[in-house]
Amino acid sequence: MKRMWSPWRSQHIERVGADDEEYGADLFRSIGSDRSKDEENLVIWRGSHVFVVLNLYPYNNGHLLIVPYRPVANFCDLTVDEQVELATSIDRCMRWLDTALRPDGYNVGMNIGKAAGAGIPGHIHTHVIPRWAGDTNFMPLVADIRVVPESMADTFRKLKRAVIQSDSNS
Repeated sequence: MKRMWSPWRSQHIERVGADDEEYGADLFRSIGSDRSKDEENLVIWRGSHVFVVLNLYPYNNGHLLIVPYRPVANFCDLTVDEQVELATSIDRCMRWLDTALRPDGYNVGMNIGKAAGAGIPGHIHTHVIPRWAGDTNFMPLVADIRVVPESMADTFRKLKRAVIQSDSNS
């Protein structure tokens, strides 16, 4: 397998293995509770019950995660208020991504439980993945690598501007 440079990943991989489920759940709890490091942690927005963060292991540029502050494993374990804010945050994310990156479409979803592919099964989260016509290419198939066309820092800045712009228009 060939490797491509993803410098933002190294700081997290060095702390603990990327496959460590507890690390992921602890990471979400830590990010959720420490507002002083939002830029460092790539948090673009905070609500009352959920926060939105750029995915450190994106499928595509601008891949966002909507994460409840409270760590629960199942959507059904969220309160109604948490469920509502999570759902309305999907709309927010898509509007911000439309403004910042202008994708042609979206994949939105949750992997609930290890059997469903949840990388962090103890802390549910929703993926909002922007898609572009032609964004799939041969690299993941033949080289087992994914190409992300922009640095996390640049994407963060674009999305943060879109969040600020939408808040000022509200």
